[in-house]
Amino acid sequence: MKKWTMLLLMFVLTISTIVGCANNNQASDDAKNEKPAAEENKSDTPAVEEKKDPTKFSISLRTLKFGYVENHSNINEDKWVKHLEELTNTDLDIKLVPHAEFEQKMAQLFAINDIPDVVQGSGGVAGKELAGSVQAGVFMPLDELLKEHGQDLLKVIPEAAWKQQTYEGQIMAIPEWLGNPARRATWIRMDLLKKTGLEIPKTVDEYMNVLRAFKDLGVKQPFAARENLKYADMFFGAYDAFPYLSMMEQQGDQIVPKFFDSENMQLAIQAYKTMYDEKLISQEFATVNPTSFKNSILAGDVGIWNMNANELLQWEAQLKVNVPEADVAIIPSPIGPDGKGGHYLYGPVTRAYFINNKVEQARAVEIVKYFNWMVSDEAKKFFTFGIEGETYTEANGAITYVQPTEIQAIDEERYRTAFLWMVQDTTYNEGILSLTEEGKELINTYDTLLANEGRDGITFEPRLDSLQENPDISPISDQPAPLIRDHIIKMIYGKEPISDWPKVIEEWKSKGGDAVIKEATEKFNKGQGIGMPLR
Repeated sequence: MKKWTMLLLMFVLTISTIVGCANNNQASDDAKNEKPAAEENKSDTPAVEEKKDPTKFSISLRTLKFGYVENHSNINEDKWVKHLEELTNTDLDIKLVPHAEFEQKMAQLFAINDIPDVVQGSGGVAGKELAGSVQAGVFMPLDELLKEHGQDLLKVIPEAAWKQQTYEGQIMAIPEWLGNPARRATWIRMDLLKKTGLEIPKTVDEYMNVLRAFKDLGVKQPFAARENLKYADMFFGAYDAFPYLSMMEQQGDQIVPKFFDSENMQLAIQAYKTMYDEKLISQEFATVNPTSFKNSILAGDVGIWNMNANELLQWEAQLKVNVPEADVAIIPSPIGPDGKGGHYLYGPVTRAYFINNKVEQARAVEIVKYFNWMVSDEAKKFFTFGIEGETYTEANGAITYVQPTEIQAIDEERYRTAFLWMVQDTTYNEGILSLTEEGKELINTYDTLLANEGRDGITFEPRLDSLQENPDISPISDQPAPLIRDHIIKMIYGKEPISDWPKVIEEWKSKGGDAVIKEATEKFNKGQGIGMPLR
């Protein structure tokens, strides 16, 4: 009996051991196959990326004489700025620089070392408004940042625009570019022209006859002229005598300014003197500022004027508020003795953005990403049409957008599409123009009329040292040097004889011009820094 009891006890212990081992092995296998709760959630649930804090940076922007900008109580609280910040996860501190005092205010900014994180320049690395800051090492090279974080910018911005932002082999700024250099145009009130019974003018003489006919109709300013003849220079184009920075040419074995052609220069000045003498332009044109210039046009007091072609529809809409019957068109600019004409051709860059060398690398990366976003489809839609449900609707990929007709709303649209959109092809806004027949017609004007006119010359980038050393004889992109400007104005007003122009050339040479000619000729012969004529 004891023997069977002992056997039974041994059997039970054996079975328990086997079962225990089996359970332990199963638990071990289960432990191997079982995932921690956190790991299981990680594989089954998409990760939610934590949103970064907005990137804060300051940026100086020229007001561009935009009414919406200059009349704003606080541009940093503007609704469009706020929406832009939301889209780009940024916190902008915009520092406005008055348009009329741009170079002066920029010089002060550098003098007191109050330099924003991003500085807007008006063109290349040698712009007067930058006061030599690029050469002084104020801004950071952007090549590596662009390769890593600005690849879309590198794809869409033309090589010529990047070249203008290059100093000592390094890219120093992100440019806004211009696909078509013929940006300015001659505008006319077609409704007034029809009243005169005259055809669209072509030559300088035909233009004068139309202006005289406008005066007979009672038009206050048949032609709108303004200070420095800025946006009022079409007759210099007719005679290929623009006294601007990009207007040098080869005469014999020297490179000289085009105003050395005394005959054509005197003919151009005479055209303006004729208009002044016959009261075809304002008798106070030398002091007419940009605001007065535009106000006269929008009041219906002007027959012909010069302006950037891309603004045609917006200006016409504002004019129609005061003059409903107004019909504005772009026509060929007056041609001169060589059968050609047109306005000066712009360079490939209209604005550019430099990053302060003191900005830490992490913020510099985000700033480059901000500008890279500017060329995205999302950016194009925002800047062109605004906010969905507020300024446009979209259904099945088709956008419905009604262009504003009230002056304030037009100004706001212009501000959004041109001022805030810092990096784009500024030739024209294709998105808006493609929506209407009038817009399509303007695109056609660019592709046909403007594509076949315009004047250009030899220029140097960076600006010639001899010009930078002599401000009185140094022109800018679309204004003569102070010395040249003053003599032109005096001649138009009859204070000096136009026949004295050769004396003006000699005065220019004596005040540093000889050094300009020498430097320009040497660089031209060596092929250094030359921007050759586009047409």
